[in-house]
Amino acid sequence: MSEQIFSNARIVLEDRIVDGSVVVRDGLIAAIDEGSSRTGEDFGGDYLIPGLVELHTDHLESHYSPRPGVRWHMTSAIQAHDAQIVTSGITTVFDCLRMGSDEDGGFDKGEMRDMADAIQAAERDDRLRAEHLIHLRCEVASDNVLEHFADFENDPHVRLVSLMDHSPGQRQFQTMEQYTLYYKTKRGLTDEQFARFVESRLQLSARFSALHRDTLAKACAERGITVASHDDATLAHVEEAKGHGVKLAEFPTSIEAAEASHQSGMSVLMGAPNVVRGKSHSGNIAARDLAKRGVLDVLSSDYVPLSLLHASFVLADEIDGISLPKAIAMVTSTPARTVSLSDRGRIETGLRADLVRVRRDEGVPVIRAVWREGRRVA
Repeated sequence: MSEQIFSNARIVLEDRIVDGSVVVRDGLIAAIDEGSSRTGEDFGGDYLIPGLVELHTDHLESHYSPRPGVRWHMTSAIQAHDAQIVTSGITTVFDCLRMGSDEDGGFDKGEMRDMADAIQAAERDDRLRAEHLIHLRCEVASDNVLEHFADFENDPHVRLVSLMDHSPGQRQFQTMEQYTLYYKTKRGLTDEQFARFVESRLQLSARFSALHRDTLAKACAERGITVASHDDATLAHVEEAKGHGVKLAEFPTSIEAAEASHQSGMSVLMGAPNVVRGKSHSGNIAARDLAKRGVLDVLSSDYVPLSLLHASFVLADEIDGISLPKAIAMVTSTPARTVSLSDRGRIETGLRADLVRVRRDEGVPVIRAVWREGRRVA
């Protein structure tokens, strides 16, 4: 049997921090012992936390399409993404793949299927250090989202599907001021071009959004795939999400919607960059405000992998009522439970030895080592 001992660590459990050691045997946590030890790898008082579980990251897309119109080599993009993910302490990552294209671009039919195949081939070739699962981001107002989704009909790696609609005047873009900045100003559209763009988006949403939400939610229920809502802004949005069996409320854009989602038993997810920056990049609610109200359950690194761990310490430092174990649970045990991964996310005997050694005296935490199933990967 393969055995490792990590000693003299501050072990972050779900409800408390203990000083002691952890025994890892054959890739699983075999024992947790409190008190000092003279055997094993001496952590010198560093934290030992569970490997982070990332449910929503667009980070792979930035490696694959680093510039408008540019497509990078898929395997190379995946390896670069994986390297940054795992050195940020993430041992389980749900790679977001876009379903549905429109005037804003997107990917051709079959392109994301090719990406998923490349991820799975990289895993078989032992190129990757984190475990990669698939999160399909379904733009329900797109006329071809169901065609794209059909490419994943028999893929067991798909464990999460989010239903999103980025049409103007609702959800993420409740005001035209926000939408204009995001789509007109940043893209340099003329008034006429922008007017045509908005009208097209509104027509597509009216025609397809409700139909595609219902169809996708039903397909996920039949396959046992966790469903996420996205950018819910109103109580009506939350009621709709409940009807679709949603377990994860991603990035609610109002406190009202966040509170209602949390009270309904959904896990409320917000961006870790929002926590670190103290505000949303799109002008919506601040994640810290939800944390203060006790309705923030899960953090996502979104577009900055290291923000996931950084934000946990920020919350523990700055929000009354949020201890470090509670903050760490937002990036480990709660996301794992939300998507029915019962074998990870906690330091507990019998679970996977997905572990991270962290030194943090002040400021940004430093990740000193990462293990996935007992194998050191960073």
